[in-house]
Amino acid sequence: MPEPVIVVSGLPRSGTSLAMQMIHAGGIAAVTDGERTSDEDNPRGYFEFERVKQLKSDKAWLDGAAGKVVKVIHLLLTELPDDRPYRVVFMRRDLREVVKSQATMLTRSGRAGGGLAPDRLIAIYEQQLKAVEGWLAARPNFQTLDLSYADLVASPQAGAARLNAFLGGRLDEAAMCEAVDPALHRNRAG
Repeated sequence: MPEPVIVVSGLPRSGTSLAMQMIHAGGIAAVTDGERTSDEDNPRGYFEFERVKQLKSDKAWLDGAAGKVVKVIHLLLTELPDDRPYRVVFMRRDLREVVKSQATMLTRSGRAGGGLAPDRLIAIYEQQLKAVEGWLAARPNFQTLDLSYADLVASPQAGAARLNAFLGGRLDEAAMCEAVDPALHRNRAG
């Protein structure tokens, strides 16, 4: 059995970069290209790979991703082929915080959003998440670990232990915890 491709997924602004940083700090190579550099919204970096955006038409890079971690946005998970094993770390965050963080990021970058009211956007995200959950559950070659962003920031040790156990028990949990900066949990709900 080949090594699984480790995928970090979730909604935009749900903590996927933090999970990538932790897993990478723990000792697993990240599939990234460095094109999207750190900024005020993600001061420790995004850990993205541009070719992921072309997953519908370009899957060739997956052959070199076994045993490594790559970030794949929730809506592109369904483009991953069923021909190999995956370990998916799915980040969860209060949807009010996700929407608030996205709005803050758009404002900071000088871009306009889609013009949807926060409640409408939350309803859309809920539908998308339900569809992705069903898709993942129907695939035996996908093992999934749901991680709460808030829990990860509040208790990095517990989160690192869960991640390490899910990913085979070979990670440096202390280094993973050092990747967590609670001060970066901004845009809180409420």
